[in-house]
Amino acid sequence: MSGQNTVNPSAESIAASARAAAKGRGLPPVHLWNPPHCGDLDMRIARDGTWFYMGTPIGRPELVRLFSTILRRDGDAYVLVTPVEKVGITVDDAPFVAVDFEVTGTGKSQSLTFTTNVGDKAQAGPDAPIRVERDPETGEPSPYVRIRADLDALIDRKSFYRLVDIATSEPHEGVDWFGLWSGGVFFPIIPSAELAD
Repeated sequence: MSGQNTVNPSAESIAASARAAAKGRGLPPVHLWNPPHCGDLDMRIARDGTWFYMGTPIGRPELVRLFSTILRRDGDAYVLVTPVEKVGITVDDAPFVAVDFEVTGTGKSQSLTFTTNVGDKAQAGPDAPIRVERDPETGEPSPYVRIRADLDALIDRKSFYRLVDIATSEPHEGVDWFGLWSGGVFFPIIPSAELAD
């Protein structure tokens, strides 16, 4: 027996509760549920979006999708929550990866709709901002888009390059930025001065 702090319930019982709670075609109302915290589950979401249970990748996409629908962020912690139980999990970076996007319109009327690795869609805008964080040592950009209720997706490299291709230069807070319009909002990505270097 390892020193792992195992919890009751197991991933299987959480999945069964999630299936029972899933009604209709929308996402479960996890923001309304406040069950007791039952500990931490040995489940991890890697930076590339792979879900692991007890160190092994979860190979069933439908199970990953099910777990993703009951994921919630409580402060800095990520939890799987059902009406009767809540367990903590580990998320290496963002819980989702944006693997593609569609563009409609142009200029200030442009809309960007992102698709994640688990099939969620989100249109970037006031409630789903795009942001870019820079590694303080390497300067490497990590772009994100909000998917739902404090849950972000890391935008994958190929999608980020496509975004850069359609970006425009606009003034933002007194500085020219290279960025993107979506949902009537301009999202700055890179200061234009950096591209001139």
